[in-house]
Amino acid sequence: MPEYEIEIPEGVEVSSDGPVFKFAGPKGELSREFMHPRIKIEKKGGKLVIKSEDERKNVKAVMGTWRAHMNNMVTGVTKGWTASLKLVYAHFPVKLEQKDGKLVIKNFIGSRSDRQAEVLEGVEMKINGDVITLSGIDKEKVGQSAANIEHATHVKGYDRRVFQDGIYLTKKTSPAEDGQND
Repeated sequence: MPEYEIEIPEGVEVSSDGPVFKFAGPKGELSREFMHPRIKIEKKGGKLVIKSEDERKNVKAVMGTWRAHMNNMVTGVTKGWTASLKLVYAHFPVKLEQKDGKLVIKNFIGSRSDRQAEVLEGVEMKINGDVITLSGIDKEKVGQSAANIEHATHVKGYDRRVFQDGIYLTKKTSPAEDGQND
């Protein structure tokens, strides 16, 4: 019988309403639905226990995925998540602006029209020169916002070894260090 345990640290409260689990901590609150006919989640003391009677590989895979999601949610509500991106340009000077929940990229490769990248709700963006820092409590939203920004400056039809203009991820989504994401 496979079983996974998730440690609930002090200061984090976990509640469930059917298949929806809510994690609340000092940084905020996250909720997500975990529903599968063969998997049960129980709260025992200071731990969440994910277990199943089924020994199949796909059920074990779902259980491992749920454990990872729950650990990410615990880290998000206690520390938060950050990602860093860097603007690289050699041909035309580029200007970055934050406007209405989007990153506006002006004069990218000399284009008259601006490029825009959506920064998802709940993600805070800071622009410091040519470095963009994203922070938030939901790892998936921080990572997707970073991907949106990278995608907005993807250039087709040029050799990427020669023409390297763009915005690139320099630090993957990771737990925020002390002093960040406050």
